[in-house]
Amino acid sequence: MTGTLPERFADWFAGRGWSPRPHQLAMLDAAQAGETALLIAPTGGGKTLAGFLPSLVELFDRPQTGIHTLYVSPLKALGTDVARNLTAPVSEMALAVTVETRSGDTSQTRRARQKEHPPNILLTTPESLALLLSQTAAPDTFRDLRCIVVDEVHALAGTKRGDQLALCLARLATLAPAARRVGLSATVAYKDAIMAYIGCGGPVRLVEVPEGEPPQLEIRLSEDRVPWSGRMGLASAAVILDRIRAAGMTIVFVNTRAQGELLFQALWKLNEETLPIALHHGSLDIAQRRRVEAAMSRGDLRAVVATSSLDLGIDWGGVDQVIQVGAPKGVSRLLQRVGRSNHRMDVASRAILVPANRFEVLECEAAVQGVAARELDGDPPRPGGLDVLAQHILLMAAADPFLPDDLFAEITRAGPYSDLTRATFEDVLSFVEDGGYALAAYDRYRKLFRDAEGRVEIRSDRIARLARMNIGTIVEMPLLKVRLAGQRGGSLGELEESFATMLTPGDTFMFAGRLLRFQRIRETTVECLEGGKGEPMVPAYAGGKYPLTSNLAARVRAMLHDPASWSVFPGQVRDWLALQQERSTLPGPDDLLVEVFPRNGRWYTVAYCFEGRNAHQTLGMLLTRRMERAGLAPLGFVATDYVIAVWSANEPGDTATLFQEDMLGDDLEAWMAESSMLRRTFRNVAVIAGLVDRQQPGADRTRRQVTVNTDLIYDVLRRHQPDHILLRATRADAATGLTDVGRLAAMLARVQGKVRTVRLSRVSPLAVPVLLDIGREFVRNEEDEDALLAETEALVAEAKGEAEPSQEPMRVHPVHRANLAIMTRRDRRREAPPVAWSALNQSSRRP
Repeated sequence: MTGTLPERFADWFAGRGWSPRPHQLAMLDAAQAGETALLIAPTGGGKTLAGFLPSLVELFDRPQTGIHTLYVSPLKALGTDVARNLTAPVSEMALAVTVETRSGDTSQTRRARQKEHPPNILLTTPESLALLLSQTAAPDTFRDLRCIVVDEVHALAGTKRGDQLALCLARLATLAPAARRVGLSATVAYKDAIMAYIGCGGPVRLVEVPEGEPPQLEIRLSEDRVPWSGRMGLASAAVILDRIRAAGMTIVFVNTRAQGELLFQALWKLNEETLPIALHHGSLDIAQRRRVEAAMSRGDLRAVVATSSLDLGIDWGGVDQVIQVGAPKGVSRLLQRVGRSNHRMDVASRAILVPANRFEVLECEAAVQGVAARELDGDPPRPGGLDVLAQHILLMAAADPFLPDDLFAEITRAGPYSDLTRATFEDVLSFVEDGGYALAAYDRYRKLFRDAEGRVEIRSDRIARLARMNIGTIVEMPLLKVRLAGQRGGSLGELEESFATMLTPGDTFMFAGRLLRFQRIRETTVECLEGGKGEPMVPAYAGGKYPLTSNLAARVRAMLHDPASWSVFPGQVRDWLALQQERSTLPGPDDLLVEVFPRNGRWYTVAYCFEGRNAHQTLGMLLTRRMERAGLAPLGFVATDYVIAVWSANEPGDTATLFQEDMLGDDLEAWMAESSMLRRTFRNVAVIAGLVDRQQPGADRTRRQVTVNTDLIYDVLRRHQPDHILLRATRADAATGLTDVGRLAAMLARVQGKVRTVRLSRVSPLAVPVLLDIGREFVRNEEDEDALLAETEALVAEAKGEAEPSQEPMRVHPVHRANLAIMTRRDRRREAPPVAWSALNQSSRRP
């Protein structure tokens, strides 16, 4: 059975030369039956219209005042784009339907007006929804709610923002039990988990669309050479620009904001015909981002260099192709980005992958094969965070007193919290109530009380105000505005404080597509001048790196082990792998290859794990502890997504014992207790849980104030209440976040009894890239760059057997630059103009 369109809607489709797609009618049928539904449809298949069509029909048949449909998206820009696209059918069919957005950017005037006269369709974000539900007026606000649409649901489920939204959906199920829920996504790897997320404990209809035209994918590299190492892809800038010239509109996706800044500069230096190219990432000023988006919508740009700020479902219409620079790190992520081009289900999306180094060539080819096999990947959604639950409990108390039994029943309807035990719930509630056993003596942590009937109430209006001011689960590094000195008006964007505090007057850095010279930090602003001399630095951001998925890593290992599959690789890569096979051996699909060789008076132990940088960094910490106990005198390590290399003063003996599973016992506990990593994680957990307020009336706390407070509390809890709910939340976050213990544990279990050690007299071809990363971490100036280039030549010559192993220590600059990327001399020929120069400002001219 399929839903039936009213005549006015049927005429609107016909007037556009369209016919309703089967899945759109199926969603209409589900709505008319009052069913919650999950729609999985390829990009360009009309998902958004399918989600809203039933609401428009209902409002046409039965007009109402108040909020009928709530639309939640992970991006404010996505809500703005949907609002723009939704107004077209509303106005063209002359529907008496009002549509508005609500986010952190919404003015107080509009918020007040929405409170008095709410729109029929409200487009918002998880944070803004949580704020609305924390108000005492929430039952009246959502009294007439009939539908909740969650867009890009795959991007939320399994994250802390998704946990917050799931709790909000459970609350809405209480306030508006008749409201159905709709999930929309193009890429869902774990359907049952997403259905449970949308369902809130109830049944869910799955509407799945057959796959559209398969995407057209190709891999392109610089014609003269395939880089041994590096992650920026600048060597292929000329290839990228050629493909931009040949297309109408291109989105050039990169994996980090620093990479975006560098690539934008590199493209500009080659852009002799001054093609209009823009830059878009989350740290740029919002007005600048909106100008870029508007220029895209008008078709004024030939290309946009972008991070994930543009990879979700915004329909830019005229995008001809996508270029992914750097390995995509996952099949699902690649499909999401590829879908931005030719945004129609019956037209093949076009994408070009540009790997930045030889290992990335393998990963890109594995990703292409994964797309062809439709092998979606990623981690399954994890249980809900206890810090998010603590914040939610406080917000619900701010809205209205509650009975613990009622709230527990409501919370366990939320998918991520369906397995929450009553004991854990009581522990979290106790923490919110008075801080828990170790903190109960301090009045500042007492936020709730229970009345004579056992209802939980908030202690004061002030606590409620602070709770609302500190809503959210994104704990970012403190950001400073970037402004040109002496100029009034808006900022260029924001930098993380940790980067800005490294600058001294006269230092140059690249930001927003400009070369800037640092002057000073004034309050919360970085003041700069345009231009400058010397080595430009590029800001790096804490959240900018993606982990390599397990499925993609398994494909890479399988390809390495099978020479018959190498025919798809460029000649230089085939020769590289053949030389590795000749001089050492290749990793197998299920074993662990470990190479040991001397160089520069040190012993190198290189393990080909393919488990991602986070897991490898944890492994490096644990290996060096073991090697220290064994008397091997470890000196350091470097980790990439594919390989880890540890260097020591003494030769390792039985390497298999270094990779025993028991390293995840006492060694892991000791390292986590000693490192600053758990303190950093606890700080974020404490902020989300409301233990420490980021924002207070009249002033925001500085990062230093928050850190000092949380470090003190962390020490108190470890001594006096080691099972405190926040410490439990901290350990859970650490295990799945920066440490990726789960991936590491699975790898160690897989390779037990399968560690193959190969002892060599010199560096192997496969180890060259990771050893080059050791030098790259320390590059500071041209002299260091020359040394690194010389080191590259020496390493390659040794791996090929053309030179004897070097006995000279690798030259390392005393200033560590691990979190900064710099340009090579070849890429510093001239400055780039302001972002999106001519398309946004016709008066601008090429320098």
